[in-house]
Amino acid sequence: MSDGARVIVGVSGSLGSLTALHRAVGEARDRGAVLVPVLAWTPAGGEHNYRLRPCPPLLRAWEDMAAARLERALDEAFGGLPAGVRVEPQVVRGPAGPVLTGLADGPGDLLVVGAGRHGAVRGAVRRMLGGGSVGHHCLAHARCTVLAVPPSDLQDDLRALRRGVDLRELASLAAV
Repeated sequence: MSDGARVIVGVSGSLGSLTALHRAVGEARDRGAVLVPVLAWTPAGGEHNYRLRPCPPLLRAWEDMAAARLERALDEAFGGLPAGVRVEPQVVRGPAGPVLTGLADGPGDLLVVGAGRHGAVRGAVRRMLGGGSVGHHCLAHARCTVLAVPPSDLQDDLRALRRGVDLRELASLAAV
């Protein structure tokens, strides 16, 4: 195993993050690095609202739910912890972009994030509202190499299903 080499990957449980998680495991194996899957979380309603009305038992419950979500994502992706790689899962309170770039600060680190596919209009609206994606934040602020993993084709198929598109019809059109 490489001294100090880590592959840090943002995990939310979404299909995009699971795709990034699979890629991160491969990178960690290839590099002999430690895999650090990270689920960042914030209190429901945001930090500002929590500071106005703090409730420590509720905060513990949110943190427990975040830990369960990370465990569920690892179970969905690999049936538990992936084999053949050392894994150090972390659940961290804070916005995902700053949490990930704060953790991925070593010279041998690799930060893996899902790249997501957003249309031009949706992306422009997010930027106007001060949002922006976790991937964009990481690319702009990381102090290590960032690998942005595009979504798998399966995600497009699932989006089509949600919109009520018949995939057999699409497949027959593609075959023509």
